[in-house]
Amino acid sequence: MPEGHTLHRLANDVWDAFGGRVVQASSPQGRFVEGAALLNGKVLRQTEAHGKHFLAEFDGAGWLHIHLGLIGKVDFGPAPVPDPVGQVRLRLQNATSYADLRGATVCEVLTDGERETLISRLGPDPLRDDADPELAWKRIHRSKLPIGRLLMNQEVLSGVGNVYRAEVLFRAKLHPMTAGNVVKKREWQGMWDDLLELMKYGVETGRIDTVADDHTPEAMGRDPRRDDHGGEVYVYRRQGQRCHVCDSVIRTELMEGRNLFWCPKCQRTGLTRKKL
Repeated sequence: MPEGHTLHRLANDVWDAFGGRVVQASSPQGRFVEGAALLNGKVLRQTEAHGKHFLAEFDGAGWLHIHLGLIGKVDFGPAPVPDPVGQVRLRLQNATSYADLRGATVCEVLTDGERETLISRLGPDPLRDDADPELAWKRIHRSKLPIGRLLMNQEVLSGVGNVYRAEVLFRAKLHPMTAGNVVKKREWQGMWDDLLELMKYGVETGRIDTVADDHTPEAMGRDPRRDDHGGEVYVYRRQGQRCHVCDSVIRTELMEGRNLFWCPKCQRTGLTRKKL
């Protein structure tokens, strides 16, 4: 599933292609005909992302809301606009560009009130200027659930997926099974600051790279990582391989249907700590 930086990149790309101009909207697939009709011929006023949710305001029509889910994607291209290929749920176009949405879990038009209700259910997004890390801290600090589970709860923290979860916990030297109520405030602030830096890099580059300069392929004389998700990482999808830092074998375990990844030596912190 795309992580939060992907949605912020999408918001930037949609604005660059269509922002401040009249947009034609259609649903070649036929599953979003009524929603597309509401947007068609309207001016795109703004785009934004809240965690894994994309929102775009169209003048007088409301907010286009998209959640990509596991397989959703948006493809951009220049004019002239080609005939649609495959199951295109929504096509946006103007005289210079087009964008095709496929496979999204959610594609709908919201009123202002419905948008506010959606946002009110979400935890703070590190990539948003209005984000308050204290809100996430309060929810983490009063919970006995594992921090590895809390970081993926979009009502606690928005935009963090399995890659950022695994990597930020490794970088914090915190075991994913550590209970939220024993995580220290300084540890949480460090993770928040780290997420902000890593996710901003993701928006800029479209990659998730988390290794320090000392652990890059060039510095270590190793082969670059080969994975569909790209990027150089410490533990994500590296089960059975050696840790770049301590040479221990990276482990994995299922948590609520998603794989945890961690180093058993580097991430001992927190397991036996008493509640503060």
